[in-house]
Amino acid sequence: MTSDAVRRVQSGVPWEETFGFARAVAAGDRVLVAGTTAFRGDVLYGEGDPYEQAKVAFTSAIEAIGEFGLGVDSVIRTRMYLSHARDVDAVGRAHKELFDSVRPVATLLIVQGFIDSRVLVSVELEACRG
Repeated sequence: MTSDAVRRVQSGVPWEETFGFARAVAAGDRVLVAGTTAFRGDVLYGEGDPYEQAKVAFTSAIEAIGEFGLGVDSVIRTRMYLSHARDVDAVGRAHKELFDSVRPVATLLIVQGFIDSRVLVSVELEACRG
């Protein structure tokens, strides 16, 4: 794959510059979005609310694939990382509201924590072009 076949999109969260990553990368027929939390810029939305954080994070991820002309109907995989098992139902409810019509494969994992202790949820998604 040539380098011009890969396109990257930034979202403006501070860690993209600090750690050298992109919000979304399109390569071939796939668009990958990772490391998406409820931060928009340097503002955390839904502090203390896992449902709200999941909605904001997934909405940001969907907006990122929108940069490639894709929408929720192109999502084929999601991953949800939670810092607390108690938040599974709230995050699952947010996922269902956004993805019930397309039913991507999904993974939900409980992790030890995130770079900012106020973050309760981080999400990833994969979309297919074509």
